[in-house]
This record gives sequence, structure tokens and C-alpha cells, in this order.
Amino acid sequence: MTGLPWDASYRDGPAPWDIGRPQPAVVRRAFRGGFAGAVLDAGCGTGDNALHVASLGFSVLGVDVAETALAIARKKAADRGIAAEFAVADAFRLERLGRRFETVMDCGMFHTCDGDERPAYVASLASVTEHGGTLYVLCFSDEGPDTGPHPVTQEELRAAFDPGNGWNVAAIEPDRVQTRYHDDDGAPAWFATIKRI
Repeated sequence: MTGLPWDASYRDGPAPWDIGRPQPAVVRRAFRGGFAGAVLDAGCGTGDNALHVASLGFSVLGVDVAETALAIARKKAADRGIAAEFAVADAFRLERLGRRFETVMDCGMFHTCDGDERPAYVASLASVTEHGGTLYVLCFSDEGPDTGPHPVTQEELRAAFDPGNGWNVAAIEPDRVQTRYHDDDGAPAWFATIKRI
């Protein structure tokens, strides 16, 4: 049942966060060689970020609870001839995948988690991220005008991903998240680079 509210977001046209192309932050990181090994896209939606990374030759698995979004992602992959895998999975139970990844990306998932949900989500990410691997988190920022819903502070990111639970925050940089409701410049965001230790 957990996927139903998310699935409904895709039924009557694009969801607010479904912009029909990869997030510019992901494109830039990929261009700079920021991806390695097997890649997981947690909360992939209709797959634009996963498909961009897969188009560069990486083995990519995109997971989401929204079946409708995954069906759209699979059709995009087939239409574009891109080998990417999409599967239903609960972001709080990623260990059930039985796989590990060298690079994990979260574009818009972390900021949907309430404070009391974050430890379980962070542990779930840790269960599938190789030691020495990299997690990228793109989330709404609390700084600047016209912030998105559920903005996150740098302190909240650092508290969630700390050495005590197997992470080291290497960098948190100001960025932008593109949505269907913000102008072309998008909403204020943080792009965090986090290493699994």
C-alpha cells in the first residue's frame, strides 16, 4: 500500500518533480566523471536521471514504489534503446534488493522523509552502498527565496549522514532542483557528496 499515494502522482499527467529530462546537477556530475561501477537511483520516478547515467555506459538500477512511474521509465528506456533496469522497491528496505552499488543517487527522496524516518532511510542506503562508494543527494535547500516543500538544512544532512552510522559528508554545495512549478532556474537545493565508510 505504501506506493499508492506516490503512484497517484503520475496518473493524471506529470508529477511536479517529473521534468522530462535529467536534473542538471546529475548531468554536470556525470560529465565530471562522478559515477563509477554499478549505479542505483533511489526514488527514480520516470527514470530520466537513471537513463542519462545508463546512456553513458553504466549499469543502472532505478527503484521506486510507484508502478506507473516505472512503467513510463521502462518505455523510455525501450524507446531510446538504453539498457537500464527499473524495479519496484521500498526505499526503506533496499537491502531486499540483495545487491550493492558503487554509486547511489537520491534526487528528491531525502527531503520527503520526516525527521523520524531519516535514520531508517539512511540505514537502508548504507545496506546497498559499497564501502568506499559514493552517495549523491540532491534535495531542497532552506536557503534562498522560493524554496521547495520540505527544505533541508546543511546541519540536517550532516546529522543524518555521520561517521557513527557509516558515512562521511565530503561536500555540500549550493545547487538548483528543477521542478514543473518553479521558473527555469529551479528551486534552491543542496548537492551533497557523501562517502560510505
